Amino acid sequence: MTRFALPLLAGLLAGTALAGPAFAAKTLVVGIPDNITTLDPADINDTLSQSASRTMMQGLFGFDKEMKLVPLLAESFTVNDTATEYTYRLRKGVTFHDGSPFNAQAVKTNFDRLSNPANRLKRQSLLAMLAETVVLDDHTITLKLSQPFGALNNNLAHPGAMIHSPKALETFGKEIGRHPVGTGPYKFVSWEADTLKVEKNANYWKPGLPKVDSVTLKSVPENGSRIAMLQTNEAQFIYPLPPEMVKMVEANQALEIIDAPSIIARYVAMNTMKKPFNDPRVRQALNYAIDKNAYAKVVYRGYAGPLDSAIPSKLGFHVSQPNQYTYDLAKAKALLAEAGYPNGFEAEMIGRNSTNFIRGMQFVQQQLAQVGVKLTVTPLEAGVEASRVWSVEKPEDATVQMQYSGWSASTGDADWGLRPLLWGKGFPPKFFNVAYYKNETVDTAIETGIGTADNAKRAEAYRVAQEQIWKDAPWIFLGVENLLAGKSKKLTGFYYVADGGLQMEEADLQ
Repeated sequence: MTRFALPLLAGLLAGTALAGPAFAAKTLVVGIPDNITTLDPADINDTLSQSASRTMMQGLFGFDKEMKLVPLLAESFTVNDTATEYTYRLRKGVTFHDGSPFNAQAVKTNFDRLSNPANRLKRQSLLAMLAETVVLDDHTITLKLSQPFGALNNNLAHPGAMIHSPKALETFGKEIGRHPVGTGPYKFVSWEADTLKVEKNANYWKPGLPKVDSVTLKSVPENGSRIAMLQTNEAQFIYPLPPEMVKMVEANQALEIIDAPSIIARYVAMNTMKKPFNDPRVRQALNYAIDKNAYAKVVYRGYAGPLDSAIPSKLGFHVSQPNQYTYDLAKAKALLAEAGYPNGFEAEMIGRNSTNFIRGMQFVQQQLAQVGVKLTVTPLEAGVEASRVWSVEKPEDATVQMQYSGWSASTGDADWGLRPLLWGKGFPPKFFNVAYYKNETVDTAIETGIGTADNAKRAEAYRVAQEQIWKDAPWIFLGVENLLAGKSKKLTGFYYVADGGLQMEEADLQ
């Protein structure tokens, strides 16, 4: 039995700020690129909606601004030698926003709900290995797993494992995504089509937090409009910051730029079950047909790096692939001809309707036109795209041919960078394998990787998986973007972390 004591959270002993009528309310406005899709973390498949729900909800663990694991609603844990049984001591004195107590039964209710395949929750794979939850007392719970899983705490730190009030789950049922009740620093106020408002939780368990009275997340897909909000102080933080507008923001002495590396992979998923993408030569050809350096310059103005494997370099167990898909139009044309498409073909590519997505899709469209591939680009509002992708029950019913997309493995582990996207048992609506890619070698490697807590064995399994995926090319591997955002210099304690998520718990306006 291995026992781990968890460090105290930074700021836990911070003094409580005084408030009164003499102090003006601090209102933080954040400009975001897309609409929020839901506020049920267990059923969210986009990082933006995860960030929104994170203002109100928490899990047993989380990540700090450096993506290091930190305790939240768990204080300590023990794990057996085979990594099949984890026992957690829970934080005492915590209440949900509706006044009900946080305790072991609340954890059991949430984890049993998330892990049950019958509930068809998009984040079910986070706890797919959970066999049984056992409440030992009000503040102690044991998770028994069906197989060894050494990265469980990383999975529990993912926003998808955050905890709802059981009372709210019972009251709102399937509508819980519009009525979030958690233990976090802010409480739900309202959510309209493009605006989420939350307010300070006066009973938050961390003394002195939060420091702002309310937060508003405002969806503004058009880049120029978000910049205008920042320039006029209508918003104090906006993202993503368009690379071509960096100098404009830098020229304003009241503003500053955030430019940091990320774990956000950009790619185009190709439906490998439908012609012409069922032929790996076609998929390889499209990789050779795109100038990845030009992609970084044109789409991100140089604020991006290469995606040299199926997962970004900052994820654990990443292996750079030796045979890169260098820009080679002659090779691309030869592969297309060999596959029976000497004159190219026509296809549709879908993606979000925000400025950066549209720019990226148009770049891919122009590049592939050089080898005779004529793409129709279809930008979609977030909810429409989600419905088109995730409402499909059978692979043969899928209408998506190509999807311009991105993924950040918010557990910080290779498992979450591969299994949800490229596992043969992970087709929508269960998981996120929009490429409908299946390879036995890859499936075995992914299953080996999650089936052991031995890091050497995990490393070898993920090496094999990455090598085969790269060869099969179910994606066009485009790049890894930098995190670019603009903020007011008066805003402190607001973090844009490597997975593309936002952390607002410590936010303050001077």
